[in-house]
Amino acid sequence: MARDLAIDLGTANTLVYARDGGIVLNEPTVIAVNEKTQAVLAMGHDAWQMIGRTPASIVAVRPLRKGAITDFDITQRMIRLLLKRAGVSRFNRPRVVICVPSAITEVERRAVEEAARRAGAADPYLIHQPMAAAIGAGLPIHEPLGNMIVDVGGGTSETAVISLGGIVALQAIRVGSFDIDAAIQTYVRRDYGIAIGERTAEEIKLAIGTAYPMDDAVKAEVRGRDLMTGLPKTVILSPDEVRAAIEEQVNAIVDSVVLCLGQAPPELAQDLIVQGIHLVGGGGMLRGLDRRLHEETRIPVHLVDAPLECVVLGAGKVLESFESLKVLFMGAER
Repeated sequence: MARDLAIDLGTANTLVYARDGGIVLNEPTVIAVNEKTQAVLAMGHDAWQMIGRTPASIVAVRPLRKGAITDFDITQRMIRLLLKRAGVSRFNRPRVVICVPSAITEVERRAVEEAARRAGAADPYLIHQPMAAAIGAGLPIHEPLGNMIVDVGGGTSETAVISLGGIVALQAIRVGSFDIDAAIQTYVRRDYGIAIGERTAEEIKLAIGTAYPMDDAVKAEVRGRDLMTGLPKTVILSPDEVRAAIEEQVNAIVDSVVLCLGQAPPELAQDLIVQGIHLVGGGGMLRGLDRRLHEETRIPVHLVDAPLECVVLGAGKVLESFESLKVLFMGAER
């Protein structure tokens, strides 16, 4: 028998949860392809190591951008590889629950379902990421109580107020961690005349990136290519510089949270003062983002215990209690 699977198909990372087996796969959403032969050379961590380091004939690509499929064929091949690694063969076609951004269009939704079917899934079911994240965070989503989840992913940031098993207010923007990385790249290029890759930008963000002024200010040494001479060059960056560089992206995320709060019914807004805001996703781990959100909303902000795994764990719980929770799927009327 095929083991049913839950997949968090993220712009940055893809996680797979197997029924009765927990998380069986956690890899970057990157695939390396030989453009001459169209052969897949690597996927996940191995392909991520190749970003910015490949010869002309090999491309390491992210098949999803801003939470949407940019290359249908590559995405299908990647899902097939994921299912194969999770033990799916031609003879066993499992039920698959896939977490998708709530900003997804009808066309994008069909593309995900079609890619999963062609890759070997018997029945793909889609669930909104904020709903899966709320379940993974252990929030009482079926009670008449306001639960607010903020999911900052690689390509999208989603804020949802959930009550009685449904999304009451939703605000989704296509701004995420990758936009923060790109802003750091742009700043270093513009102010220092140095070109750095996206992996270096991510390392800077993790090392000294903040959304709120911090006391433990340490500087970071950044190596890149001088645009004038073409030679390697090293500069020193401070946390204040990085915070200023990413201000626009952080502001967009904070504004979307404030807008979502404005859409919530007054009774649920009262609940949130007690319940607080729950922060999930890799982007939610940006230092000081919780304090910045608290400063702007005056509501307690909690970073959940496993922000990166929260969405797939929630989808896994839906898989374990399939019959009772299948009403949460998109297009559940089928």
